[in-house]
Amino acid sequence: MDLSTTYMGLKLKNPLVVSSSPITAKIETIWECADRGAGAVVLKSLFEEQIVAEIKARLSKEEMFFWYPEAMDHVSTISRGQGVKNYLRLIEKAKQHTNIPIIASINCITPNEWTYIARELENSGADGLELNIGKLASDDQDPGAKTERYIEIIEAVKTEVKLPIAVKIGPYFSNLTYTVNKLCHSGINAVVLFNRFYRPDIDINKLTLIESSALSAPEELLQSLRWIALLSNKVECDLAASTGIHDYDGVVKQLLAGANATYLCTTLLKNGIDYLQTILIGLERWMAQHNFETISEFKGLISKRHNLTPEFVRVQYMKKSTEEVALY
Repeated sequence: MDLSTTYMGLKLKNPLVVSSSPITAKIETIWECADRGAGAVVLKSLFEEQIVAEIKARLSKEEMFFWYPEAMDHVSTISRGQGVKNYLRLIEKAKQHTNIPIIASINCITPNEWTYIARELENSGADGLELNIGKLASDDQDPGAKTERYIEIIEAVKTEVKLPIAVKIGPYFSNLTYTVNKLCHSGINAVVLFNRFYRPDIDINKLTLIESSALSAPEELLQSLRWIALLSNKVECDLAASTGIHDYDGVVKQLLAGANATYLCTTLLKNGIDYLQTILIGLERWMAQHNFETISEFKGLISKRHNLTPEFVRVQYMKKSTEEVALY
């Protein structure tokens, strides 16, 4: 049985990608991921010093609750000199002792001087680069200008490296189909759907913002599942599904929708890195039950079979609404 797939132009032995997380911040756990069967690893994001300084200057502690979980982990302590040096060493060690793609990750918000770091990542042996572009969902910015800023960052990085590039984005765009197409046409190799913002809660006794869980729930899979299905036949770059994928069922669903790769994080934090084997066994068993020998035989099958046009989606919404009314 062949579980291989292509993502970012890279050959993966299977579609299970360990996403940027505490798991991928240490060489020991990266080795463990490779040993337990991961198809690829995205390293914990590197935050460039200029970006961190800008965040510190502009955002109060409460406003930071709306940032990405990994930004919250590092924004107050990261140092470019030591951070980059250690990061480059991490890439080198990972490449020396694993045989899977090692994808570097940069969390960025501007196309400024930090882009030279991408070249250093490439020189250290990274197989690909994921840009985790951290524009705040609440930014008071014209939607078109927001997309153009993404393009500016991509173009700045592409002048520095020949690495395949993926861009990880959130779901908060006024026209997501247009945005993803625009990003793909900029020359990147993949788009990751979706990044996950912190969801702040409110303590009604202390009258202050408090943290909610940074971990995803299985039901959060549905948002990326919908958009993978809608976009997989409409864009020219690879798509990876992220957030809410907790078991082999989630992996299979995303592949049926058209994903090239599936990102895993919370489920490994909860169940351990060994759980990669459980997911792989479940995927192989499902494929055998349905007489599939390769991933390519069923990748995007649901999207193609149901022709998920906006009109089709609209009709399904109307049918569901009518059924709900009938219940009462």
